[in-house]
Amino acid sequence: MTTLARTLRLKDLTLLLIGGVIGSGIFLVPGAILRQVDGSAGLALLVWMAGGGLSLLGALTYGELASMHPATGGLYVYVREGFGRLPAFLYGWTLFLVVASGSVATLAVAFSVYLNQVIPITPLEGKIASVAMIAVVTAVNVRGSRQSSDLQNWTTVIKVLAIVGMSGLLLVLGRGFVATHAALHPASDAGVSLLSHFGVAMIAVLWAYEGWQFPAYCAGEAIEPQRNFPRAFLMGTLFLVALYLLANLGYLAALGPVRASATDSIAATAMASIGHPGLAKVVALAILISVFSGANSIQLTAPRVFYQMAADGLFFRKLGTVHPRFRTPAFAILAGGLWSAILAASGSFEQLFTYVIFAGWIFYGLAAASIFMYRRREPDRPRPYRVPGYPWTPLLFVAAAAALVVNAIVAGPSGAIEGLAIVLAGLPAYFFWQVRARRARLNEASD
Repeated sequence: MTTLARTLRLKDLTLLLIGGVIGSGIFLVPGAILRQVDGSAGLALLVWMAGGGLSLLGALTYGELASMHPATGGLYVYVREGFGRLPAFLYGWTLFLVVASGSVATLAVAFSVYLNQVIPITPLEGKIASVAMIAVVTAVNVRGSRQSSDLQNWTTVIKVLAIVGMSGLLLVLGRGFVATHAALHPASDAGVSLLSHFGVAMIAVLWAYEGWQFPAYCAGEAIEPQRNFPRAFLMGTLFLVALYLLANLGYLAALGPVRASATDSIAATAMASIGHPGLAKVVALAILISVFSGANSIQLTAPRVFYQMAADGLFFRKLGTVHPRFRTPAFAILAGGLWSAILAASGSFEQLFTYVIFAGWIFYGLAAASIFMYRRREPDRPRPYRVPGYPWTPLLFVAAAAALVVNAIVAGPSGAIEGLAIVLAGLPAYFFWQVRARRARLNEASD
């Protein structure tokens, strides 16, 4: 029987985490976050640090889970082992139907938008470019995890250098520091009002940090996972926090908080403010590389969940096979890529994606909570790495995830209900595949 090849090293896992997180968010959302906190630069930076801190709590927790249970599927496996097959299936269902596919479709559409800023294209050509981008990353990932990881490494290094270079220019040439210094601390009478928007701003920040959990999906292809996963999670997350703070300081240096909060294309606006407007094209090129790398990271990781679901008898059987030559879950990758291309071409996914993305935090919390199940059921199991600050580190992460879900439901109950409906629509599918799996086991027993 052909198995997945263990080919991902510490460097690959770390760059996969960094590259999977950096998509288009850091180039776009800082302005919206400033608006949520009424232009307070200090509070905006605090939101970015809090989002990074929350991601770090999750990364430390997943580090123990990944080192103790280095199985393909990551969070799906943790939820399955901790809480059963049904919630694990609902997670995989949501990941396939909207979260992973919607993320790839979103990045593909963003790719065509920024391509238009570099080379003018028609709307039809834009859709063709979106689908073509998905086809390229799908083909690379079918061809081999090593090839995909090498591509991920190079594109990640390029976009990190682009962000560092952009931030350096903005810090040196920007003229917004006077206004920024005045807005570092909000007026005392506005403190309560500003803090009331903190949770809403956190949702936008966590979208910019989304993807730090992706490496766990391909634990079955990691070399020395017990040693490398905790280190990759820790180093990658800390690096991202520092990089995002650097980028935000650059934006504030160039524009000041008032101008920065007025734009939804903050990177392009900031670069245009310090020199020739043509610098905006340089930003567009950097975002092109960034969104391509982000889409590649999803195709390298998420299909491993679909592969494991199929291996458990809870998804299309063909998706649970490994390509005999390439040693990748080729059909799972192709299925994810095809569905992403359909969503990108139809353009009908954006509202569904908005509705369901908050539901991902239900499963992130469940996966982290599974650490308590493992500790109770298997106290003597070897744990090459133990999460520091146990039990408070995972408890804080689970509590924060629950608070974010509740805040999303309270802030937008109609959208939350529709998002939960999408998740629960997987119930009939689960029972269908459960019955099929039971029949298959009975047939094998009778033979």
